[in-house]
Amino acid sequence: MRRSPLYMAVTYFILGAVFVFFAVQNVARSGWDFFTYFLIILATLDIGSGIRFIGIHRKIKQMNNDQQTKSK
Repeated sequence: MRRSPLYMAVTYFILGAVFVFFAVQNVARSGWDFFTYFLIILATLDIGSGIRFIGIHRKIKQMNNDQQTKSK
């Protein structure tokens, strides 16, 4: 079963938020170390992927709307 791009975007945003939460907790506990930077990099990649999937969702929706208007 294929997942929609909007579903994937929400999933990536949730993962990004979880990584940011863990990074903030890690900074409060032990300061800025390698693991904190690693969590921030993962959060950045996940949020960027979420934004990209939203763009893909919008393009697919626009293409479907264009095809429907052409067929009328």
